[in-house]
Amino acid sequence: MTAPPPGPLPNPHTTTPPSPPAGTIVIEEYTGRAGIVMDHVGPYLQLRPVGGGREWDADPAQVRPASPAERLHASVAAANAQSRALPPDPAGRI
Repeated sequence: MTAPPPGPLPNPHTTTPPSPPAGTIVIEEYTGRAGIVMDHVGPYLQLRPVGGGREWDADPAQVRPASPAERLHASVAAANAQSRALPPDPAGRI
């Protein structure tokens, strides 16, 4: 019979899940914002809005992967925002 490993055993109820890899679209539970994981800096994740913009820090414990519907919603919202920001075509083309 082998001896148990030294030190306390990890509690599966208190361990945090592994951080999502860069490029993953996630939802920050605290704010409800969707963001793309850009990097892991210290204890935080660096998230960027799906349509681009300024990064923000998020607690990995407050972040979960976005569902397919949430990914679609964030992508469509970003595309709509970008289309509203474009100046009208001077030639009148659509």
